[in-house]
Formats: sequence, C-alpha cells, structure tokens
Amino acid sequence: MPRRRIIRRLALFAAVATTIQPTARAADPQPYDIKIAPTGDAAIDGALHDSSTLISLRESAPVGPFALVTRAQGDQDRLQTALHSFGYYDGKAMVRIDGRALDDPGLPDALAAKPANSKADIAITVDRGPVFHLRRVTVDGAISDADRAKLGIKPGDPAIASAVLAAQDNLLDSLRASGHALAKVSNPDAVETPADKVLDVTFHVDAGPRVDIGAIDVDGLKVTNDSYVRRRLLVHPGEQYSPATIEKARQDLSASGIFSSVDARIPDHLAPDGSIPLTFTVAERPRHAVSFNIAYSTDTGPTAGTTFTYRNVFGNAETLTLGAAITQAETGAEVKGAGYNFNATFTQPDWLRRDQSLTYNAGYVKENLYAYSRKAELGGVSFSRKFTDQWSGSVGISGVQERVTQEGMTDDYSLVGVPIGVTYDSTGPDGLFNPTHGIKGKLVVTPTAPFGGNSTFFTSIVASGSTYFNLAATEGRSVLAVRGMVGSIQGASTFEVPPDQRLYAGGSATVRGYRFQSLGPRFPSLRPTGGTSVTAGTIEYRQRFGESLGAVAFVDAGQVGSTSAPFSGTLFTGVGIGARYYTSIGPIRLDIAVPLNKRRKDEIAEAYIGLGQAF
Repeated sequence: MPRRRIIRRLALFAAVATTIQPTARAADPQPYDIKIAPTGDAAIDGALHDSSTLISLRESAPVGPFALVTRAQGDQDRLQTALHSFGYYDGKAMVRIDGRALDDPGLPDALAAKPANSKADIAITVDRGPVFHLRRVTVDGAISDADRAKLGIKPGDPAIASAVLAAQDNLLDSLRASGHALAKVSNPDAVETPADKVLDVTFHVDAGPRVDIGAIDVDGLKVTNDSYVRRRLLVHPGEQYSPATIEKARQDLSASGIFSSVDARIPDHLAPDGSIPLTFTVAERPRHAVSFNIAYSTDTGPTAGTTFTYRNVFGNAETLTLGAAITQAETGAEVKGAGYNFNATFTQPDWLRRDQSLTYNAGYVKENLYAYSRKAELGGVSFSRKFTDQWSGSVGISGVQERVTQEGMTDDYSLVGVPIGVTYDSTGPDGLFNPTHGIKGKLVVTPTAPFGGNSTFFTSIVASGSTYFNLAATEGRSVLAVRGMVGSIQGASTFEVPPDQRLYAGGSATVRGYRFQSLGPRFPSLRPTGGTSVTAGTIEYRQRFGESLGAVAFVDAGQVGSTSAPFSGTLFTGVGIGARYYTSIGPIRLDIAVPLNKRRKDEIAEAYIGLGQAF
C-alpha cells in the first residue's frame, strides 16, 4: 500500500508565517473581499486565518489582477498545510475568485476587465476529510522508561503536527533533566499511510552519558568579588547536571540586584575528566543611581523626594541608600508648615550565610500631621532571614529620640523597640506595584520601652494581609483584591502611649475618603486622639482596558478603638472609583473616594495620586 514520508510537512506549518513575503505593488491594485467558511473547529479556523496571505497582505500590499491569482494559488497550498498540521492529511482547501476556480484560464482576464474600484469576491472552503491517527511511536535509542514516558504522545492519538514536534522537545528536556547534558533527539521521522489514515513516527535518540557539573567559571566581574558570587551560587561542581538547577541559579544571581544580565553557557563537549563545565557571564549594573518620586493626596498634600543609591559598595552586593523628601508641601488651616525627612540605609546581603541580611538605618524626621506634629531622630539595626521563596522573618532593635506636640501639649520621648516580624508573599515579581494573584501577609510585634516622657512599656501587635483573585482567562485583566488589617496595643492605655506610636485609620493605606489618621476618638477640637486598637478592610475590583488603561471600584471600612480589643469603636466606610495608566514600572494611580459617615471637618471627597496599586 502506498506510503508517503512527510517529515517536512510537519515542520512546514510552523514556518509558514516566517516565509510569507510581501508582494510588490501593481500599478492598478485589485481590491477584494475574502471569506473563509467556518470548519466548526475554532483552532483550525484560527490557523487558516493566520496562514492566509490574502488576509494578512490585503491592506499592506495590494496587487493587480494577475498577481492576485498567484497569491491565491500560494494560499491554497498554505491552507492545506495548516489542515495537515491538525492531522487532516487528506484535507483540501479550495479558493475561488468571483466563483471561478484558480485554474480557470479566463480568470486573470476576467479580473482585469472588472470596472475600476470593483471588488473581487474571494471564497475559501475547506474539506477536512478524516483525521489521521498515530499507529506506531518508536524511539530509536537507549533511554529509560521514565524518559520515554515524557513523550506526551502515544499510538491512537490524533496525528497533530504540533504534538509530534512537541514530543521531540519533551524527550530532549527529559534526558537533559536526568543528567544527559549532550543528549540529541533528531527531528521526528514521520511516514504516512493514506489508505489506513495513520502515521508512524520514529524519534532517533543519542542520549550520551549522564554527567556531573565540572568547573564553574564566572566572566564579566569588575567590582564584584568572585568569592561573593560563588558563595551565593545555587549550583556546585560535582552535582549532577540539571538545566532546572542551572536556570534557578541564574535567576538567583539576577535577583541579587547588582547585575543587569546573567547568562549561563554550556559547551557542546565534555571536559577531559568527563564532566560538563559551566560558565556564568554577568554584566554589572551601574553602581550609582538617582531616582525621584512624587505623590499627591488631598489630605496630606504633595510629597516629593529623591533617592541616591550606591550599589555593591565593597564588592559583596552591599547597598547604601540616601533619601530626602518634602512632605505636606501644601498645607491648609488644619496643618501648619511643611515636613521633611532624611534617611540613610546600609544593607549587607548574605550576611554570614546566604538569604539573610543585616540592615542599619538612621534618619531625621519633621512632620506636621493632622493628629500631631513631631521632630525625631531615629536609628536602628535589623536582621532578616529568608526561609523559603514565600516566607521570611526579621528581628531588630530601634531607637527614637523625639519631641511630639498634640493639642498644644509638647512632650519629649526616648524609646527603644524590638520589632519582630514574619512575612508571607506569594504574589510573584509583580507583587510590588501590580499584584494580580497570590497572598501577602505580615505580622509585626514590637515591645517598646520608654526612657523618659509620659509613657510606659507597651507592645504593639499589627497583622495585615491582602489577597488577589484573577477573574479573567488572561492574567491581570480582571482582578478582585481584598486587604485587611488588625492591630492592638497591649500594656498601656491610649494616653500612656506617645501620639506617634498610637494606632490610626483614614487615608490611602486604610480607609480612603477620610483624612489621613482622622478616624476614631477625637478631642473637643475634633482632631483625632489615636487609639490602642484598629481594624480596617478593603474590597477592590480592578479592570484593565487595552494595553495601558484601567479602572477600579472599591469599598474601604475601618475603626479605631480606645481599648486594646480590635473590632471596637465606630465603623467608618468610604467608597470610590479610580483610574489606572499602566507603564513598564507599574500603574499610575488616581483614586477618588467619598466618606459615607461624613462628620464635621470631613471633606466631601478625597483624591490620591501615586505609582502602583493602592495595595
């Protein structure tokens, strides 16, 4: 019975898009309408549409009557190749122009005789015929049953070209994952038997030896110490070769923040000792960088700041960050005078061992907020440790010397705190500015001891979290975001705690629509006292339109209590809408919210502008 070798046909469909070349313009291009009759299979219909140059070049490269016939003839072959790729090897595609077959000798003259601007009607019909199936799937070469099981195809499956070609990649990936660094799998040898409607496929495999990683070289280092890179590497000589391990090591080096690019190169030959050498090629980022930021909200006014970053200070990925900002730059009758802050942070990553860091910080703050005003000198050191890709923890010691004014009363405080925190984050690389899935959670417990001032020992406990639900088939197009916060101060009453250490709600971080820190108990002047418990939550729906635009709708609610028990105090609710403009570094945010429990001195609405989602 006749058999046809069709290996080239399997690969041809994948190459159709890259072989389409525009046709030169004719002097009198022939306009036309085109319609492809549906086959009943959306995937096939899409492949036919994408294969047709009559469709892709209709607007960009119009042609004259004779060239149009030539283009249609080429399309007929491409469309049949598309059918073959889905296993319909007896399938036929037929193209007719103005009802005439393409081999009609009078067709070119008929087109040339059409009146000016008269469109030709092109109709494409498809006869799929029976689908072919795989009869035999053979692997020619010595491989394990586990590797053979990774093919992904078996006798009886439809003979779909993409599945057969994917099986080649599956087999090669499996061999390399099991240590065969130089494995080779040839293009599948496919033989068609038209009478039986079947396809026999053979893969020729040279697995080669299972090898270990040998010498590891690092190229491109200028300032960075080679010892730091090797201490951080997740792959080591003597380990069995694994592409997944090497890729994870490459990504981990990239995440260190000191390299603009990291590539891993594997040679096509073994070293004399039978191992496979490995070379990481890196490009270091510029050591110095300056950034600027600006934000605005109607409750706190404009904020503008600049940050200077000195990377890789001593060649071990250390970072020195110096920042300065002006806050409350535009203030009204309720808040007098702008604030500012200066801060310096020095971080030693991989301190003593990888995935743990030591951070020193110092700063000076002057701020005039609705609840209080203060001047403070701050400093501290913290130790953080990454336990897994999602879990991390920290502990530190911080000190503050400050002068705080509230309701005309000024007090000086000297405080020492020991913040202890644990964090969970499964939102991935987009979690900082535009999370679309996963969970964030954080718990911070801070025992604080006073050394002067009208304060006593107290412990602040704050738990916060957010989660994101992707509601659309395409990631990030429609997202439901939920956040919550619960806080309590134990061991002291409200007025035994310095005003700046109390718990507040109101503003973009808790309840939009209300002035920053304005919710909860108030003095007779109607300014907030702060409290010893806080509860807040948000539900926000985010919808993206096109590439750059988006909109949100949200409901925020929160309460501040004068006891240490959360969920106490008057509940306040704000609702609003917002707009988003998506950029490469994150969305630019504009939110407008109104208070549902409007009190004296509350505004009709509040607006917030910033970079990144609200949470």
